[in-house]
Amino acid sequence: MCVDYTDLNKTCPKDPFPLPRIDQLVDDTAGSALLSFMDAFQGYHQIYMHKADEEKTAFLTPDGVYCYQVMPFELKNAGATYTWMVARLFQDLLGKSMAAYVDDMLVKIREEAGHAGDLADCFLVMLKYNLRLNPKKCAFAVQGGKFLDTW
Repeated sequence: MCVDYTDLNKTCPKDPFPLPRIDQLVDDTAGSALLSFMDAFQGYHQIYMHKADEEKTAFLTPDGVYCYQVMPFELKNAGATYTWMVARLFQDLLGKSMAAYVDDMLVKIREEAGHAGDLADCFLVMLKYNLRLNPKKCAFAVQGGKFLDTW
């Protein structure tokens, strides 16, 4: 099914929340002993629409009129909104033991000893806000040197 959000995207102002610079994220990862890569399961679809905005996402099917209760990927500000949410929820971890690029998250540590604790901190935030991961796209406790050599 395809929904055309052209008109809605034209009327919405662009959210200026910046995406992180990918080159800076990679540079900050260098020297890490262990890395854990996590992918949010259907990332954008974990953000609920404001009730008053649901009707603005209405679309027609042969079975009737429906509207999104969660943020659809096609909306102009979906990436900025998700990035803003991740920055807000993980504010105590980002830049320290964690990095994130939209719905891809990384827990990193310079020495192997504390990696499990850093992962636990990340998982506590996920549990608190009911964020789900896609287990098929996650890799835990990958040795940093081996990953960065093959990158």
